[in-house]
Amino acid sequence: MTTMAETATAETGTAAARGKTSVLVLSTIGFTLMFAVWVMFGVLGIPIRQEFGLTDVQLSWLAAIAILNGSFWRLAFGILTDRFGGRTVFTLLVLATIGPAFMVSRAATYTELMVWAFFVGMAGNAFSVGISWNSAWFPRARQGFALGVFGAGNVGASVTKLIGPTLIALVPAAGLAGGFIPGGWRFVPFLYCVLLGLMALAVWIFTPRYDHKPAANRPLKELLKPLQYIRVWRFSLYYVIMFGAYVALSVWLPKYYVDVYGLKLGTAALLTALFIFPASLLRPVGGHLADKFGARRIMYWVFGAVLLTTLLLSLPSGHLVFYVPNKFDPDGQREAAQFMMGPVPFTILIFILGVGMGIGKAAVYKYIPEYFPKDIGAVGGLVGMLGALGGFFLPPVFAWAYELTWIPQSTFFILFLLTAVSFGWLHWTVIHLLQKASPALGGQMDFKDK
Repeated sequence: MTTMAETATAETGTAAARGKTSVLVLSTIGFTLMFAVWVMFGVLGIPIRQEFGLTDVQLSWLAAIAILNGSFWRLAFGILTDRFGGRTVFTLLVLATIGPAFMVSRAATYTELMVWAFFVGMAGNAFSVGISWNSAWFPRARQGFALGVFGAGNVGASVTKLIGPTLIALVPAAGLAGGFIPGGWRFVPFLYCVLLGLMALAVWIFTPRYDHKPAANRPLKELLKPLQYIRVWRFSLYYVIMFGAYVALSVWLPKYYVDVYGLKLGTAALLTALFIFPASLLRPVGGHLADKFGARRIMYWVFGAVLLTTLLLSLPSGHLVFYVPNKFDPDGQREAAQFMMGPVPFTILIFILGVGMGIGKAAVYKYIPEYFPKDIGAVGGLVGMLGALGGFFLPPVFAWAYELTWIPQSTFFILFLLTAVSFGWLHWTVIHLLQKASPALGGQMDFKDK
């Protein structure tokens, strides 16, 4: 016979299961929308450039300024979530994004666009809120998978790329309802305003009122203490490659396809989605693999794949010129080894790069609950902040490198160098750990296995 205590325990367990499921589902949907708002200038930037007559550097700063504000406050939002609960912080953040998104749709000058793009970038901080929120609800053995599912909301980067060109073409430039609903590219941020309002309502109503607050009674100094460890900063560098470069490429690739291959915006956006989808949707797979095999082993494979892919993508189009005697060639020159990567092999490599980044993002965040189970908000916030700041700095660096070299592939050489440094640091750390575990073998190369 089942006792009342057993029944109450079962009901409590069922309620907790429903609670964490609703938190994961709604935070993931909300993060997908917030991410779409955060990086919408990747596609909107093309018609904005035409309307305002912007240079490549000006356009890159428009996307970068939104990324900056979506990065800078991630540490603070992670701590706030641990203290006050994800339900409250997430809902308030969604509501705070509505006004700036509306003002983007009304901007009349480049200066106004820059101001409101900065404020609408606050949407990017939803990541650290969701990471802390879901970590508080899920047990350690399932955190890799849960954080991977939530992180798949990065696919929001493809939302604007998929619907943006169509909406821009369908909605008249003069707008609808006597101009109250703007037309052209301005319709997209206006639509996001409506969706954000509905999202805030759904999160507040359908997630548990009782929320986990792991840092509710801990002083701020104690919460920030883990930031003194060098491994936190190492994880952050990994995340610059896996997430910062992902964000930068999400806003840069449409322009790359248009400028290098002469494709139309709609086609460029769809091809960019072939990078975004694996880089987002494979994040749960990365979490599962990290749960099963360990984050460090997965990062070895990921760094290797990203290093090789970015090296191939960084090869410039051109040919070798050999100077030969005039009796062999009247011009005294002979061309050889002509190379030009077409859009098909380029897209295949970009897809592979997206696969690596999707798996790698989840593997990086698997480190955090392993090393800092009580400080996920602070550590996850810092890693997310510095990783996302990579997404802020990289687009202007891409633009400056292109203007300096006139080689568009320089974008990927920059990523190759960053990946090489991160991979080297990971390998040095592993060697150091092995030497600590077996000090008798330190400095030896020729030893016999038993």
